[in-house]
Amino acid sequence: SSTFWQMTRNHTAIKDLSDRNREVFQTLVEMYLETGAPIGSRTLSRDIHENVSSATIRNAMQDLEHLGLLSSPHISAGRIPTELGLRMFVDELLEVSQVDSTERDLIDSIGESEGDGLVDLMDRTGSVLAGLTRGASLVLAPKGEPTIKHVEFVPLAPDRALVVLVTADGRVENRIFEPPVGQTASAMREAANFLNSIAQGRTVKELHRTIAAEIELRRSEIDELATDLVERGIAVWETAQGHAERLIVRGRSHLLESKELEQDMDRIRMLFDDLDRKRDIADFLEAVEGGEGVRVFIGSENQLFSLTGSTLVMAPYMSNDRKIVGAVGVIGPTRLNYGRIVPIVDYTAQLVGRFVSETQ
Repeated sequence: SSTFWQMTRNHTAIKDLSDRNREVFQTLVEMYLETGAPIGSRTLSRDIHENVSSATIRNAMQDLEHLGLLSSPHISAGRIPTELGLRMFVDELLEVSQVDSTERDLIDSIGESEGDGLVDLMDRTGSVLAGLTRGASLVLAPKGEPTIKHVEFVPLAPDRALVVLVTADGRVENRIFEPPVGQTASAMREAANFLNSIAQGRTVKELHRTIAAEIELRRSEIDELATDLVERGIAVWETAQGHAERLIVRGRSHLLESKELEQDMDRIRMLFDDLDRKRDIADFLEAVEGGEGVRVFIGSENQLFSLTGSTLVMAPYMSNDRKIVGAVGVIGPTRLNYGRIVPIVDYTAQLVGRFVSETQ
């Protein structure tokens, strides 16, 4: 979005507006975000600080429309802010509130459950954000591979077995594979014991390299069938698991209930189809890596939301070494209460970052 804003900013900036036009613009946007309805000159005249005629306000609105900051959705005289207008408002006029004590307590409760893994933490984060903002939350879990805590092989049938892999962050992965012909349960236990003796603290990729080296060094000490099982089992798990990032979406019903978007149900369903297929997920982190603060993507500024007219408010969270590893955010209509939601997302991201660092 920074490129988009830089391009548009060359045309209009808040400093280019007269005091009157600026007041009209700010008042109109604030009223629109509160009501969701087009704002007319007569309505504005009741909220403008000075005694200004409706005719003067209409002239200011026409100027702002000419600059691309306002538009007329219908034949009526009411105006709403354009994406460019909202962009200017968010970047230069937005007054951000503090997270109140009730909201802070609810966000703090995300990390109060003991013994849960990172995935459970991400799920709770999404649920709390969705509930607080009445929007759809988006949580991108940390990139990278978790380290291994325990490996176990479970025979299921003569031609099928299950590998159970527990990671240090509490995740449990199950993969069914075809063991070597004639493989016994005792040989599987020996293979699992061998893996567990070298697996802890290593990722799957690191374990795969270690196994290859160990097999070369200890080939004579490892049963041939167990060696085959180790090679097959880990290879199967690694291929199936890959390095995909996990995207958690919660509260989509809030977005679908939005009156502003109830006529755009097909486009909203398309949005969630895209989310479920994880399109452009990598772009989210790239988009927020420019800084630690909250980023706001309005409508077409983000390719994923270009057809739905939605807004994404997103903030990254960081690891112990201050690297961005994931992000949390809220999806909603462009008519969001930005002043309230921006600090909520920011506080949640900071909290999740601390929890992730402690897990690491």
